[in-house]
Amino acid sequence: MSLHPEIAKFVAGLPAPAGGPLDPVAMRAGDETHVAPLDERLPLHAVEDVTARTASGEVPVRIYTPAETAGRGALVYFHGGAFFLGSLDTHDHVARSLAKETGLKVISVGYRLAPEAVFPAGLDDCYAVVRWAAEEDESLARDDAPLVVAGDSSGGNFVAAVVARAHDDGFHRITHQVLYYPSLDLDFDVDRYASLRENAVGYGLETAGLKPFNAFYLDSGADPADPLVSPLKRTDLTGLPPALVVTGEHDPLRDEGELYGRRLREAGVDATVSRYEGAGHGFVQHFSWIPEYHRVFAETRAFLDRN
Repeated sequence: MSLHPEIAKFVAGLPAPAGGPLDPVAMRAGDETHVAPLDERLPLHAVEDVTARTASGEVPVRIYTPAETAGRGALVYFHGGAFFLGSLDTHDHVARSLAKETGLKVISVGYRLAPEAVFPAGLDDCYAVVRWAAEEDESLARDDAPLVVAGDSSGGNFVAAVVARAHDDGFHRITHQVLYYPSLDLDFDVDRYASLRENAVGYGLETAGLKPFNAFYLDSGADPADPLVSPLKRTDLTGLPPALVVTGEHDPLRDEGELYGRRLREAGVDATVSRYEGAGHGFVQHFSWIPEYHRVFAETRAFLDRN
């Protein structure tokens, strides 16, 4: 189907790309202007900013408790933003919706960003917070309590890298992985995936923008040939936790996310791939107020319930 009318209206109103190099500081400041005031955000039982003291150092996290009697278990969330954008605030609404819908405590990670922090600083922070949560969070005291890792876009990249790293380290506490339109192959040759050509122009994120947006991460030392940078390059996906991979019909990154799901299934992993029609990249962050896209949170809950 064509791009959803509300998304198409938004894309049509986007300004032409500015010439010259990207300015990460200015772009971050621009993103923060779109954060909703606190009194307009989804209310939960408790939302608390804390510092996680981890093997990677002190990492800011925001903990969302949906109800006084929230179920056991936690979901650790990694925001997107091409490894150099995004914050606890820009994705606060996503974390709140995940907490409310799943009933799990959500721990959102304020990991270090490129280019100021070189690879693998951000990935180290995400992995370290997962280990910290497993050791410190009371909701995970029971071994059968779910420990979910979830993320969108570049945060989905970190999800795949974290579960692989945990597996290799013999840390098998992660029970589920949830990836929303993940960026899993940082080799942006347009002939690698049909969606890079099919969705190259006119859907928000454009194929030509992938290299400059991800350059901050790659120039910080992240090698696209490294499976921890491009998780699709990992040859053995056996033993990884069950996965939900959500993609958008009109996303240039659609095919790499769906390939990850297929390769997981071929490796014997329970993997669900769910393509949202009419959606482009970033629809969970930007368009989850549209009912047909807000259901992604209910789908996430249903996936966790059945696995």
